Amino acid sequence: MSEALWLACGLLLICEGLMPALNPTAWRRVFEQLLQLTDQQIRLAGLASMVVGLLLIWVVQALR
Repeated sequence: MSEALWLACGLLLICEGLMPALNPTAWRRVFEQLLQLTDQQIRLAGLASMVVGLLLIWVVQALR
């Protein structure tokens, strides 16, 4: 279990580093746009991301 958690964290860092590494100008524009969102919009995006992540984990576990 611990090994899987470390692998997941490593994969997350790789995915999060792709955009700034490949296109830093677009990454900066995305953050400028994020600053214009309300707290509620950011909160909703975070909750939606968690739900999608949970569904993905559930599907992967169901297919095992």
